[in-house]
Amino acid sequence: MRPMRILAISPRFAPSNGADMHRLRLLAVHAEAAGWQLEILAVRPEDVDNPVDPWLVDRLPSSVMVHRVAARASGGWGLNGLAQRSLLSLWRTGNHLLATGRFDLVFFSTTEFAMHLLGPLWRRRHGVPFCMDYQDPWVNDYYRRNPEVVPPGGRLKYAIADRLHRVMEAWVVREAGGFLSVSADYLSDLSRRYGAGMARRPSRVLSFPGEPAELLAFTDVQPDATSWRYIGRGGADMAKAARAFFLAWSAAGLSSVRFEAHGTAYSSQGAATLAPLAADLPVAGWVSEQPQRMGYSDLLRTLRASGALVVFGSDDPAYTASKIYPYLLSGRPLLAIFHERSSVVPLMRTVGGGVCVTFNENTSVEALALAICEQWFNAHAWQQPVPLDTERFYPWTAQAQAHELAGWFREILA
Repeated sequence: MRPMRILAISPRFAPSNGADMHRLRLLAVHAEAAGWQLEILAVRPEDVDNPVDPWLVDRLPSSVMVHRVAARASGGWGLNGLAQRSLLSLWRTGNHLLATGRFDLVFFSTTEFAMHLLGPLWRRRHGVPFCMDYQDPWVNDYYRRNPEVVPPGGRLKYAIADRLHRVMEAWVVREAGGFLSVSADYLSDLSRRYGAGMARRPSRVLSFPGEPAELLAFTDVQPDATSWRYIGRGGADMAKAARAFFLAWSAAGLSSVRFEAHGTAYSSQGAATLAPLAADLPVAGWVSEQPQRMGYSDLLRTLRASGALVVFGSDDPAYTASKIYPYLLSGRPLLAIFHERSSVVPLMRTVGGGVCVTFNENTSVEALALAICEQWFNAHAWQQPVPLDTERFYPWTAQAQAHELAGWFREILA
């Protein structure tokens, strides 16, 4: 059986440090052994508004070809998103690549959803099917369900974008050959919006993969027992988890540690959203927040250098923390605070690796704080890491996921 030939669309691909390219970057290492040949269509790193981390490409096989296109410069008034700036360049280069006839399937793995519009256009022109990776929802009902939360950019901008997203998604989904998602809830939402036709097309629920080999480069990093850290996005939807942690910490009276949050904003001008939640508490002086994003190799090094790690989950149960695997693989004491229906909860119950405290819509901040106090502070769980069962963790690794996706690709092509 000849390998399947996949053209993957990932505009922020390495060395750009975009969160939505890590699935593909990790899969690229194992794709050939799993039976698929991979080429990637991306935007030049200098045209992407993300930090560059050369470390990200160190493990990429030489057999993986990356085709780069230019994006027009942003500035002034207008559509300055990465999709709007690069869509025409991607269209032209994609046409050239697909015209060679060497590709069986186009795989969109990006949260720049406007780029998915190219899927139906390429399919009609070249006859090559395409599939979609829902790392985030294209159409998001979170702010409709929680009208008291102000969406990023304000309500008017969100309302206009939401309407456009609904129109574009409906057109693309009708022609997509299959759907990959980090959350079963995203696929349920698609089925609710687009009916029984979704059930006839192959779909998979696969969370972001982990890669145990990546942490081996940082085994010599020594932890600072006085530094507890969280690295990842912030936001209003994480307020319950963060506020409860700060309340529990204040009640525990543990003054020998400090807490740092890093990379909590999507842009370099983003504001702090987590540290203000502790401003009126006794621990306020021990809490700091750096909203600027952190390079991936720096993230791994910082995780290893921490005395303990805390991961805040969203009050949206569909949210999946993309960085939970480096946390689990870091070998440090880990506290995860997640909605009880989050995919993180069954994962940690299966593989261990940390303490997972859960909540739901009816859990008060005070009740959640009490549970954190009992399971983390009073139990002194912050002093000793919970072992990770590496055999049980295998299905969540990039190697296992590469083989799982091979089966999904074959279903689509069949």
